[in-house]
Amino acid sequence: MKKVIAGMMIAAALGTGAAFADDEPFEMQIDARQGIMDYRALQMGVLGGMVKGEVEYDAAAAQKAADALLAASTLDASMLWPAGSDSDAVMETAALPAIWAEGSDIGAKGKAMAEAAAALQAAAGGGLDALKAAFGPVGAACGDCHKTYRKSDG
Repeated sequence: MKKVIAGMMIAAALGTGAAFADDEPFEMQIDARQGIMDYRALQMGVLGGMVKGEVEYDAAAAQKAADALLAASTLDASMLWPAGSDSDAVMETAALPAIWAEGSDIGAKGKAMAEAAAALQAAAGGGLDALKAAFGPVGAACGDCHKTYRKSDG
């Protein structure tokens, strides 16, 4: 987790443009955005385990995971999605070109995720029932974006 956070901080500090110029254009942006998605998935896994009853509900752990998910969902990661960084010729990525297409609603989907994560963050420490109620909309927001802008796993 420390490596993901460090990677996100380094990417944010470097900015865009020449700082990313090397033999593999976009590699750093793709690595950083995949790291953010992995970090979100980690938090969803902690919370999902509680929601599914696989692990005992722990208010402090739920709150910590929800806080982290909200933080990761509200980062300005726009510099990590430059046009052309969907190409598997650069490196393996699940991003679809539709993200960059004119009329893309990726911004609205990102906002919906942040709003759902904020509601989850407000509810997470308030008991298992509150966590369960707020968890579904976050999963739906993730799925809505993935259905539109991510290559299928199959």
